[in-house]
Amino acid sequence: MSKTAGGKKNGLDTTIPTLGPAKIPSPLNLDRYIDDSDTIDLTLSEEEADVPEAQGQSLKFEMAGPREKIYFDSGKVKCAIVTCGGLCPGINDVIRAIVMDAHHHYHVASMLGVRYGLQGFIPKYGHDIVELTPQNVSNFHVFGGTELGSSRGPQAPDEVVDALERMNVNVLFMIGGDGTMRAAARIVDEIQKRNSRIGVIGIPKTIDNDINFVSSSFGFDTAVEKATEAIACAHVEATGAYNGIGMVKLMGRESGFIAAQATLALKEVNFVLIPENPFQIDGPDGLLDQLEKRLRSRHHAVIVVAEGAGQHLCDASGRTDASGNPVLCDICAMLISRIKEHFKARNLEANIKFIDPSYIIRSVPANANDRVYCGFLGQNAVHAAMAGKTGLVISRLQSRFVHVPLEMVTMKRKKLNTDSGYWRAVIESTGQESMNHGGGSGTID
Repeated sequence: MSKTAGGKKNGLDTTIPTLGPAKIPSPLNLDRYIDDSDTIDLTLSEEEADVPEAQGQSLKFEMAGPREKIYFDSGKVKCAIVTCGGLCPGINDVIRAIVMDAHHHYHVASMLGVRYGLQGFIPKYGHDIVELTPQNVSNFHVFGGTELGSSRGPQAPDEVVDALERMNVNVLFMIGGDGTMRAAARIVDEIQKRNSRIGVIGIPKTIDNDINFVSSSFGFDTAVEKATEAIACAHVEATGAYNGIGMVKLMGRESGFIAAQATLALKEVNFVLIPENPFQIDGPDGLLDQLEKRLRSRHHAVIVVAEGAGQHLCDASGRTDASGNPVLCDICAMLISRIKEHFKARNLEANIKFIDPSYIIRSVPANANDRVYCGFLGQNAVHAAMAGKTGLVISRLQSRFVHVPLEMVTMKRKKLNTDSGYWRAVIESTGQESMNHGGGSGTID
C-alpha cells in the first residue's frame, strides 16, 4: 500500500493511503481532473480542529475530486454502503448520491446496502443485504433517518473483513460519527494485515458537529434550523405565563455546537448551558440567582440546555451505552427540580415549560443546504474510491472538499472553545453572566 500527496507537520500526517497505482483511464469525460499532486494549504480555526498540533499551522491537504486515471476497472467493481450510529438529517441523501454517481458515471457492477450498521456484516444477526440501484434509491432523499437502518456498538473487524471478502466487495463506504471512523480505521488495519485490496472511504456523520477536521458536519444546518423552531415555541410558552420559563433540551453529549448556534440564530435565549462550560447552580453567580433576577425584571426566560451540560453536578452512573459513550444523567430533570425548590422557598411563582425535540430533530429530512452538501460528499467519496484511495474521510474545510486520513479525524472529539470569539458572541446574545466559578455544586443525592 502506497501513499499520495499530503505532508507531515507537527506530527500530523495528511498523506493518503492508496491501494496501488492508478493506471486505468477514467470513464468520465471531463475537461479538468484533480491530480494527486493538487493540494491546498489550510490554516484551521479552533472550530475546525480542536487539536493543539493543528492550531495556527498551515496543513497541506489532498484535494477531493475525480482523477484522470483510476485504480479499479469500474465496470467490474462491487461496492457496499453501511450507516452506523445515531440518526442525522441527510444520511439518505449521501446514500443516494453515492449510488447515483457510482452507477451513472462509473457504471459499477453492483452496489450493496448493508442493513443495520456493522451488525449487517455478522452472520449471527441475520440481517439481509440489499441491492442498491438508481431506481430504488431515487426517493431516498424525501425521507429522514436511514433507509438502510443503523445500530450502535463495535463489531470485530476481522469478522467485518471476512464478510467483505465473502461478498467480493472492493470498496466499503462507511457513513458515521467518531466511533464509526475509529471502527473504519480498525477495518483498514485488518485489510492491510491480509494484504487485501479493499478500499474504505468514510463520510463523517454527527449531528453534534464534533468531528475534528470537518468545518461543519452534514445535518448540522438542518438540526439548528429545527432547534430554533423549538426555542421559538419555548419563548411563546414562557411569555404566555407569569414568570414563565421555557426550557429546551438539545443534542450535544460532549460538544455544545447545536445549542450555541441555535442561540445565535434566535435571540430569545437568556441562558445557554453546554458541556464545555461547567456552570454552578447556587451562589451569587449561579444559575438560580441569575434566573431569579431575570424573572423579577422581565417575568419570563428561555433556557437552552445541551444534553451533556452540567454532568459535574450529577451523580455519574458509570455505565456506558453500546457505543462506549458514558450514560448521561438527566440534567434537565435536575434543573427543573432545583428551580421549583428555589422559587418555592422564596414564595415566587414559576411556570416551567419543558421541550425536548431531540428525536424529532434527528429524524427529519435534510434541508436544502444540507442536501447540496450531502451530494458533494457522496460524489467525492465515489471519486476517491475509484481512484484507489483508502483510509480517509471526505471533509469540507473552508468550503473546499479534501481528503483527511482517518487517523486525524479520530484523534479526539471536537469541542467548542469557550475562550473563542464565537462563544463570546453567544454570551453577548444571551446576556447571561459567567456561572463557572463560585457557588455550590448542587449535586443530586
